[in-house]
Amino acid sequence: MSELSHVDGEGRARMIDVSAKSDTTRIAVAAGELLTTAEVVALVRADDMPKADVLSTARIAGIAGAKKTSELIPLCHQLALSSVKVEFGFTDTSITIEATAKTKGPTGVEMEALTAVAVAGLTLHDMVKAVDPAATLNGVRLLTKEGGKHGHWVRPGPDADHADSTGHAGNAHESSSAASDAKHQPSQSFTEANAPSAVVLVASTGAAAGTRIDTTGPVLAEWLAGLGFSVRGPLVYADADIAVGLADALRLEPALVISTGGTGASPTDATPEATLAVLTRELPGVAEAIRQRGTAKFPLAALSRGVAGLAGRSVVVNLPGSPGGVEDGIAVLEPLLDHLLAQVAGGGNHDNN
Repeated sequence: MSELSHVDGEGRARMIDVSAKSDTTRIAVAAGELLTTAEVVALVRADDMPKADVLSTARIAGIAGAKKTSELIPLCHQLALSSVKVEFGFTDTSITIEATAKTKGPTGVEMEALTAVAVAGLTLHDMVKAVDPAATLNGVRLLTKEGGKHGHWVRPGPDADHADSTGHAGNAHESSSAASDAKHQPSQSFTEANAPSAVVLVASTGAAAGTRIDTTGPVLAEWLAGLGFSVRGPLVYADADIAVGLADALRLEPALVISTGGTGASPTDATPEATLAVLTRELPGVAEAIRQRGTAKFPLAALSRGVAGLAGRSVVVNLPGSPGGVEDGIAVLEPLLDHLLAQVAGGGNHDNN
């Protein structure tokens, strides 16, 4: 049976002595969400709240909170944080929060990432309470951690549907999930024990700046969660920063990365080039199947330059940045994913491959 690390043999609280541990690079990613109203989400995205600059204020508060973790949590060690990153996303009735903390030292940064999410979320609540005093900070949880003797850890099971435990936004999430389940019936869901990790990446300069609402990333995240993936994101990056976004998405070596946007012929569309730069092997048939399915309904889909392939042991697939393009991608990928991931993991080969 596992023991509580912060309790000594006599049941007293203790601070663990980590002086004998070796310094390694430690990374932790945590997430949460503020469940609120569609009105608040629209106001925040438009930067039109009575207390202005909501996201910037919450981001700074989250970073400051991570740096103060050892003062807030009694048994945490003081850490020299090398990086703290706080990002926000949106659904119809929530603001999602993701924090990444990094250090090089003898102990992990899980609490710093979790504290960043919690403080950023509480700051969001303070900023929006004049419009929605019933807003709820929900689902603060660790997604991944890396470093130390335990190496890479990913939260098991689908990382979704935490809205059920709260009051005023649960029904919206449940109805959306039910609609997705009815539309996309997975051929085989992964069990909690072997749930692979996936990252959803959005290339959109407007969405990154908060001037437009991305509807593609949340659809992909919900679909993957319904298949049993542990989902990180949507991570939203401007088109010019998509190479940085891909590096971020691949940092923890997920089984699958699906990007949306930046695949066209516009001078700013750079997703295929950034993806090709990290691929070790291409899967041209996957990209072509997605293009062909789209072209059958919408001839301009042929202009998509999206690619697919392997970046090490991670499958990377580019989808167009439109709801129709994402729907086509889901239809092509769903019957392929379990076999494709099994092949990449070293199994699943058939005689006719």
